[in-house]
Amino acid sequence: MKIVSIGLGICLWCSFLSPRNQKGVLKRLPQAENLDSVQTTRVRVQRAASNYKKKYKRSGHTTYFSAYDIMDIDNDKGSTQPGKYPNVELPIVLPKYYADVNTKKGPDYWDYENITLIWNLPNNYEIIRKIGRGKYSEVFEGLNILTKEQCVIKILKPLKKKKIKREIKILQNLSGGPNIIKLLDIVKDPQSRTPSLIFEYVNNADFKTLYPTLTLFDIKYYMYQLLKAVDFSHSQGIMHRDVKPHNVMIDHEKRQLRLIDWGLAEFYHPEQEYNVRVASRYYKGPELLVDMKLYDYSLDIWSIGCMLAAIIFKKEPFFYGHDNYDQLVKIAKVLGTDDLHNYFQKYGLKFAPVYEEILGTYPRKPWVKFINQENEHLCVTEVVDLIDQMLVYDHALRITPREAMQHPFFKEVAEK
Repeated sequence: MKIVSIGLGICLWCSFLSPRNQKGVLKRLPQAENLDSVQTTRVRVQRAASNYKKKYKRSGHTTYFSAYDIMDIDNDKGSTQPGKYPNVELPIVLPKYYADVNTKKGPDYWDYENITLIWNLPNNYEIIRKIGRGKYSEVFEGLNILTKEQCVIKILKPLKKKKIKREIKILQNLSGGPNIIKLLDIVKDPQSRTPSLIFEYVNNADFKTLYPTLTLFDIKYYMYQLLKAVDFSHSQGIMHRDVKPHNVMIDHEKRQLRLIDWGLAEFYHPEQEYNVRVASRYYKGPELLVDMKLYDYSLDIWSIGCMLAAIIFKKEPFFYGHDNYDQLVKIAKVLGTDDLHNYFQKYGLKFAPVYEEILGTYPRKPWVKFINQENEHLCVTEVVDLIDQMLVYDHALRITPREAMQHPFFKEVAEK
């Protein structure tokens, strides 16, 4: 059976900001007394920030931390007085690694809106069976009738053209990278105009069945392979933004891992605001849950930390929120509310009114509290330490994939 068009409702995606037009304007302003106006405050804070970043650039600190001075506006004197208005602390944190990848590569690499796609006909492919569906696509096991090779056919639901272009451009840019799913072809039905992406086939085992059977060495091996894929994508200036078990295909017999579904992936540009409606709830980083749009690659390491904690502690999902608000509460019950408030204060964030009722005061819960007879054989000191460095409120303080691969937990597999 050839690829057939599928009648589906239109699924609109929130528009993404163009990197050419965005400069990461801060929208959260300090609450202080005796200020002329919000606009005046905005201008002064931005001017101070600009001067500070220039100072950092001259001193060579361009890839890790360039921040706004901890400053307060004294309206009468037009000067800064540290400590008078402690809410005016607005840091901008750049990634430790790969912050300027897309700046160096230029628009030809990341400007997906202006690419021209050449679609092939779907005649060479045959649908075998349905194997999955998502918000933006339906997925089938397929067959290339010319080569007789298995493949995966991802039939896209009606989407904005630029979202389709973005996914294809990212897959093309990542082609050949370690453990990245291979895009083999792009086809479009000439009558229905339905687009489909053709991928390599992975004989995936359901994670709910596979993960409970993994040995400690297996966990080291597959998590290392996942980190390799994510670090490579970051090195190419790309955030995945939807890392979760459903998007990590594992053929356990071949010991093969592939990171799939790059439909929410995006190019990283310093100080650009991004849509927070990405990732799946149980794997959303705190920055998404508190509407912090100036996030970066570190979002992916949070998601990996959630996966690793779920596997090690045998608690899937590890943070089980009933909605996005409850998701942050579930995180706070583990990481504590002291660090959460520090995180909010550092970035000038405000709690949504709903948290007055649902967010209590919680101490940090030691990881040892999650260890029991069922999982203690997996809970070695090294892996608990790694989880501790991944699951951190402040995205700037999380371990990076590159650093995580050098963690002692992976010594056994890294040497091989």
